[in-house]
Amino acid sequence: MKLIVGLGNPEKDYSATRHNMGFHVINLLAQEYEIDLSRTKFEAEYGTGIIENEKVILVKPQTFMNASGKAVVEFVHFYKVPLEDLIVVYDDMDIDISHIRIRKSGSPGTHNGMKSIVNILANDRFPRIRVGIGKPVEEEDLIHYVIGAIPEEEIPGLQEGVEKAKEAIVEILQNGIDSAMNRFN
Repeated sequence: MKLIVGLGNPEKDYSATRHNMGFHVINLLAQEYEIDLSRTKFEAEYGTGIIENEKVILVKPQTFMNASGKAVVEFVHFYKVPLEDLIVVYDDMDIDISHIRIRKSGSPGTHNGMKSIVNILANDRFPRIRVGIGKPVEEEDLIHYVIGAIPEEEIPGLQEGVEKAKEAIVEILQNGIDSAMNRFN
């Protein structure tokens, strides 16, 4: 069983922001594989189902980004998920729009949601997929950049990145993370 977590902020107010790319990937998977995300547990929305013959739990923490680790650690412990079977998907400003990066493990960098997960798990050895959101062109406030409105011209590129991240997850489930890294990195 794989635990697939998308990071974001509660969707009512933040769905159309760059910081919710992880949620968009989870929503796309849920839609394509008919997984109902209406259940709640551990301050998260989630659903269980099958993707490419693999049992999965799709999770969207509802604690706001900076406290994402609270929900993740509860799911990991409750379902006894080995960390190599946890996949976290999130936005990254250091990656260009429409691109993704897959890693088997590593530091959380500057991403507060990942910092929360790594700190609470006390471990950074789990796969992650970073969806590129690019950097602000001018000296825009970084917080406003990630949680502000997305300009219309950026939407197709962001959607392309979300689609690639979804495909990367399917590749991981079918052929493993090394195959996904070779194909998408």
